[in-house]
Amino acid sequence: MITSDLLALLPIITLTGVILVVMMVIAFARNLALTCFCCSMGLALTLAAIAWVSINLEPQYVTPLIVVDEYALLFSSIIVIGAFFICLLAYSYHAGRGENQDEYLMLMLLSTLGGVILAHSAHFASFILGLELVGVSLYAMISYPVRGFFSLEAALKYLILSGVSSATLLFGIAFLFAVTGSLSFQGMADATAHMEHASVFVLIGATFVLAGIAFKLSLAPFHMWTPDVYEGAPAPTTAFLATVSKGGIFAVLLRFFVSFDGFRFEAILESLFWVALLSILVGNILALMQDKIKRVLAYSSIAHIGYLLVGFLAASAVGDKQLAIEASMFFLIAYFVTTIGAFGVVTIMSGSTQSDHDTDQLSQYEGLFWRRPLLAAFFSAMLLSLAGIPLTVGFIGKFYIFAAGVQSGLWQLLAAVVVGSGIGLYYYLRIIFSMTKQPVSEDEIDIPLAGGCALGMVSVLLVVLGVYPTPVVEWVTSVARALT
Repeated sequence: MITSDLLALLPIITLTGVILVVMMVIAFARNLALTCFCCSMGLALTLAAIAWVSINLEPQYVTPLIVVDEYALLFSSIIVIGAFFICLLAYSYHAGRGENQDEYLMLMLLSTLGGVILAHSAHFASFILGLELVGVSLYAMISYPVRGFFSLEAALKYLILSGVSSATLLFGIAFLFAVTGSLSFQGMADATAHMEHASVFVLIGATFVLAGIAFKLSLAPFHMWTPDVYEGAPAPTTAFLATVSKGGIFAVLLRFFVSFDGFRFEAILESLFWVALLSILVGNILALMQDKIKRVLAYSSIAHIGYLLVGFLAASAVGDKQLAIEASMFFLIAYFVTTIGAFGVVTIMSGSTQSDHDTDQLSQYEGLFWRRPLLAAFFSAMLLSLAGIPLTVGFIGKFYIFAAGVQSGLWQLLAAVVVGSGIGLYYYLRIIFSMTKQPVSEDEIDIPLAGGCALGMVSVLLVVLGVYPTPVVEWVTSVARALT
């Protein structure tokens, strides 16, 4: 390994070093505020390393396992920024509940490292390494609170079903390796380049791989774990699970499909079509029946990953593949901003309670506009962005997906997007309406400094990217052009 290789790996090396430093800080100076400071500064330093690499180095492979290019750096930036905001929210959550859970923040950094490795993966070995680094850390993060057994139940469900999905994924990889003789994405692409029709083994392998990934992305019909785990996990963990974890998985899925040119195989695309359609309809319809905020957001996330898959499938049709990839990446950024913000409000609401459960009953949000108008305004902005209302980043993301779908002629999926968005608007407005009611209790809600700052920054991003998205659009366009 030469100097340029080490410099290309600087973001991964930096984040790994930060994890080691935080481990020593926890061992010798146990203090939640100090640990949070070290974690947040470490994530900022990692982001600076990503910026330096993107400016000074050309795209390159570092061993066959890792590729460092604009695409990997874009997704790494999204993952690290998302983890930074969630780190601040997690500190406020645990400090408000009187829990000195320093190790929780270290586990979050480990899972973030796994997400960054996923963004750089060009080989199934590094893919599995990053996937398990994310997953093993999440098992502990889901079950971390010291009170109650609800989180333990959620962690056990996630552990068992995640283990099944990983086994399914490995089984599919074994089939693909048997046919192609390679575990690298490019090697598999070269081995199948002259196949006019996929062999039975390629289809079986790809089906198992996509089923495993669909579980991690909580796409229907592999979504059964999502509402229970989202509800049982601590609010910061739910935010992390819904964003950083899924962002890393989607980065690998998109790179694998572009490298492997999986868009050639009609049977695979037909399966993804029905998965996307089912995710949009099931996610939105089941969200109508929920009275808990975290379960509403869980089903909403299933629908939003379905929307994301529409942009992904648009790259397969006759049209502008670059536009479809561009739309998928921008929509993912919009999803990160709005989802972290929405769960951030739940985190702040839950941070001052000593209950075994988070504050996520719809009735507990009644009168929030009268008790904490700024917090209610932030939450309303996030919900409206999830609904795709103009002047929010969610509107730009959905518009992008719709444009890619129109150009590719995916009319059935676009109809599902329109119907799903209409249904979604109803249950988002239902939450906003509850916040405008007269308060049934006068319980004081404290907004901590760290969590309030994180939520404020996310809200600014939501509005700025909704009004002036040009810099991010240009960045995403450049990355999509380089990938295709």
